[in-house]
Amino acid sequence: MEKVVPEAEELPKAIVRRVVKEKISQGEMVKVVPEAEELPRTIVRRVVKEKLSQSSNEQDISLHKDSLLAFSESARIFIHYLSATANDICKESKRQTINADDVFKALEEIEFPEFIVPLKASLDEFRRKNAGKKAEAAKAKEADKKRKMEEEPSAENGVQNDEKEGKEDEDDTPDND
Repeated sequence: MEKVVPEAEELPKAIVRRVVKEKISQGEMVKVVPEAEELPRTIVRRVVKEKLSQSSNEQDISLHKDSLLAFSESARIFIHYLSATANDICKESKRQTINADDVFKALEEIEFPEFIVPLKASLDEFRRKNAGKKAEAAKAKEADKKRKMEEEPSAENGVQNDEKEGKEDEDDTPDND
């Protein structure tokens, strides 16, 4: 009987990890997660340290390299799970673009409703800041447009004056008939 080996995506994560550990112990370099999907380690470290320092009295909490990898991988998997669920909700609504409400519904569906209130608060704060920036950008754009409009007529007048002066010069030339 022929044994069928599933693709790496179909294998349970535990098996993939064991294979990776074996390859690493043999001195081979293996990268399971594409680089584009990796979360920046410095950001993961900063978030974890901030949260841990809030719950403990220690100022400098050190993280083992493996724990940082575990946090990063857990966050990546959570993001994939949440985005896939939000995408399903979006498709059920016959839309192609995921919006914030899809993410909120996905959080409920994957049983993380306690994240919705803080996420909505963060989203509202982001929108307020962004609205202020948009208003400033619109004012700057309007001022720039107004400045260009003011420069344009004077530039046109300069061209028209030059043309008129050229015609007058032609008229001033004596006729040699």
